[in-house]
Amino acid sequence: MNDKTSRAAAILFIRALLGIIFFMQGYGKIFTFGVPKLYNMFFKDFEKTFLPKWLIWGTAYYTTYVEFICGFLLIIGLFRQWALYLLALDLLIVSFGHGLLEPIWDLSHVIPRAILLIAALIIPKEWDKWNVDEIIFNK
Repeated sequence: MNDKTSRAAAILFIRALLGIIFFMQGYGKIFTFGVPKLYNMFFKDFEKTFLPKWLIWGTAYYTTYVEFICGFLLIIGLFRQWALYLLALDLLIVSFGHGLLEPIWDLSHVIPRAILLIAALIIPKEWDKWNVDEIIFNK
């Protein structure tokens, strides 16, 4: 294998792994729990904070569907940059939320995702050759 092939494979791995992690998170939220049940399990405590209820509900839906949809988009490599930006916002929201309720001591869920996401964001998109964007939008 040449260096360009190895680089493309590594980038595909980073993007697909990050996509699978987020996709499965969103999948579980949607199809195992559903957003209303998820809200009662994880988001209800935020009602004790300064956040308005409409924002908490919006966040529950946003994080759930962004993880599911953007995770899938990363796996196949469609609208990669937009998916990464939306997932970066998702990680910021989730980190803020966890920190709002209690000090964040356990970063085991955030840090691996953040590292993969940062890597995917700083890798030049021209190096990511194996994706649907390349097929559809190749100029």
